[in-house]
Amino acid sequence: MVSGRIRSLHPLSQSRESAKGANASSYQVGVARLRNASCRPRRRFFFGKSSFIYNPSATSTNMSVKKIQTDVQMKRALTRISHEILERNSGAKDLILVGMHSRGVPLAFRIRNLISSYEGQTVDVGSLDIGLYRDDISEKPQATMKPTDISVDINGRIVVLVDDVLYTGRSIRAAMDAINDLGRPSQIQLAVLIDRGHRELPIRADFVGKNVPTSQEEDVAVKLAEIDGLDEVIISSPIT
Repeated sequence: MVSGRIRSLHPLSQSRESAKGANASSYQVGVARLRNASCRPRRRFFFGKSSFIYNPSATSTNMSVKKIQTDVQMKRALTRISHEILERNSGAKDLILVGMHSRGVPLAFRIRNLISSYEGQTVDVGSLDIGLYRDDISEKPQATMKPTDISVDINGRIVVLVDDVLYTGRSIRAAMDAINDLGRPSQIQLAVLIDRGHRELPIRADFVGKNVPTSQEEDVAVKLAEIDGLDEVIISSPIT
């Protein structure tokens, strides 16, 4: 495989099928697939996580808001996840952490820093945008694409996907499709800060910071200092 240093994604006019048949290296084919995922048939499904973002000034009076994880508790959860990743994989060799935009990316870097402090070695980190792989792309406006940056060869590596909230599992399915278009890792594992249940696909996280039973009427929002200015997880519930 040819390993590019940075894989920046821009829409192309070439179709996904022609990319498959192009007489190119496996890396070029993988990137072409990722660039042209918008050509895939569109299916109508509710997608992944809730899009709710907590804003105290905009919170409706008929919603109750409860903090379910503090900054200290979040740090403990990430510390535990880091140790579990090392135990599961007998160290940090061949690991690459891939954070899913948006909040999975800073979480991946935090886990990387924790693992590096234990093992004394740097773990590769990448970022992944799954916008072109969403199965609800016909239902919602196209979101602004964020950079997918995986600057190392993932073939034969252990890829740990990192995300903030695991809900229906559809976002993880999209992420695995994107990863497999970029290479063939030996394993794909999943680390999430919050698992709120309600799976619609047979997907389960390998590493979970906190299991939170919820109803589908509730919203779970993770706030991180890198993006929101503070660390906390809140749940918003309708008042009946």
